[in-house]
Amino acid sequence: MRNMFKIVDIEKLAERIKRIEIEAPLITKNAKAGQFVILRLHEKGERIPLTIFKNHPDRGTIELVFQEVGKTTYELGSYKAGDAILDIVGPLGKPTHVEKFGNTVIIGGGVGTPIAYAVAKAMKDAGNNVTIIAGFRSKDFVILEDDLRDASHKLLITTDDGSYVRKGFTTDVLKELIESGEKIDYVFAVGPVIMMKLIAEITKEHGIKTIVSLNPIMVDGTGMCGACRVYVDGEIKFACADGPDFDAHSVDFDELMRRLGEYREEEKLAMERYMRGR
Repeated sequence: MRNMFKIVDIEKLAERIKRIEIEAPLITKNAKAGQFVILRLHEKGERIPLTIFKNHPDRGTIELVFQEVGKTTYELGSYKAGDAILDIVGPLGKPTHVEKFGNTVIIGGGVGTPIAYAVAKAMKDAGNNVTIIAGFRSKDFVILEDDLRDASHKLLITTDDGSYVRKGFTTDVLKELIESGEKIDYVFAVGPVIMMKLIAEITKEHGIKTIVSLNPIMVDGTGMCGACRVYVDGEIKFACADGPDFDAHSVDFDELMRRLGEYREEEKLAMERYMRGR
């Protein structure tokens, strides 16, 4: 009988956004900020990548944060503490490069904020002065605020509709920081592709080193299938093996956005079949 991965805890953070803690002692031994796992719920399940939010080697567990947007994440959201997941593979991808850059700005949008947290914590532990800019749709979708505050020296929250803290986008806050004359040595961004694209345009204009964590379609997670290919400086790279972090000023974001929509119809049909069978 094969090993299963037991769910220790599952918690609702916001509407259709949940945090899950899973027993995975072998993964915890080597996991670092920026890495991810690929899980399969059962024999007939698809493989989906989720970035490691927190790693607990002392108790042999990892924490993941996911949003219920498709068939598999909705199904995962129905699981409870004590249930088990069939397969989890990881840690995958290259860890985020961490060193003492100086004044660092970590930007997370929506469910990209768990990754922003992990990277910000690692940067803070390395002696950097860390500012986190976290953007959400509205107050109802603000997640991990206390964690983000703990992982930074300054936390700046923005909401699209102005229902919490301030109205605007992460790009607005970044522009304000730059225009205030604050010297920024390093920017890390993760979230919606359009957000990362706009941030890259802003920082390129000001010559600020910027890294983005990409989220393309992914299947095997080892570079063999080629599904997660992205164009960086005109060359094909695999986000699972060469990334997921890349120089923001070299990424073809338009191509990435086109590829992300390739299976939208199939995803819609899978979701409809799942909801009918519940």
